[in-house]
Amino acid sequence: MSRARLFIVAGFLLALAGCVNALSLFSEATSTPTHPAGQITVAAAADLQSAFSEIAALFESETGVKVNLVFGSTGQLTQQIENGAPYDLFAAASVDYINQLVEQNLALPDSVKLYARGRIVLAVNRQSGVQAIALQDLLKPEIRHVAIANPEHAPYGLAAKQALQSAGLWEQIQPKLVLAENVRQALQYVQSGDAEAGIVALSVADVPEIEWTLIDEGLHAPLNQALAVMASSSQPELAAQFAAYINDDRGRAILQRYGFVIPGEVLKRSKERQP
Repeated sequence: MSRARLFIVAGFLLALAGCVNALSLFSEATSTPTHPAGQITVAAAADLQSAFSEIAALFESETGVKVNLVFGSTGQLTQQIENGAPYDLFAAASVDYINQLVEQNLALPDSVKLYARGRIVLAVNRQSGVQAIALQDLLKPEIRHVAIANPEHAPYGLAAKQALQSAGLWEQIQPKLVLAENVRQALQYVQSGDAEAGIVALSVADVPEIEWTLIDEGLHAPLNQALAVMASSSQPELAAQFAAYINDDRGRAILQRYGFVIPGEVLKRSKERQP
């Protein structure tokens, strides 16, 4: 092969390689997500499990950001944060716990937002045959166990205690009490029949096994729920983005569907009792 022909062949191969590289780069560019990469870990009160699971899934599908959810009682999650747990965002069942973290410089003050107000209900198992539509019904002899979240570290448990105190029933009901670690565990005690009745969050009560009656919120302190970005977060921008998503129309629509009251609004449910 002549030298001139060799140059021609070499030039052709170089051009071909350039085309292949260009196509490869184009393929990579078109397959790369336009959404920001990253992930955050969100600590959330147990009453939020159903609602936040939906909100997080929607947020992930729209942004590509992975949201790792950790649920528990607000008091226990607060203690974990105080002990250095690496959460990016904390959604508490009581604004008091968020304020406590701000005072300790563990939460960013400018990020604190109310996102919902919770309600409590009197719950019984549909299959148990027990009838309880008022707090006074908890005195019935056939109701031997009443499940609530531990009021020492769970805001919904504290609200249940306050309601029973306001109704003048706390002392009489105490021997029947079964204390759960959080409000979802309290619901599980009623679902399983380990407790004939319970006082739980409205947000977790709409399950097939449960009949519930809304409890007058004048019997307890408001369950004002707040969130904040943690001062130690490695992804504060993404945490703030998810917090904003919870409080926009998409997040609020899901929260309302689970019975949460949006700040400045009223409970959007037509029935006081779910038969």
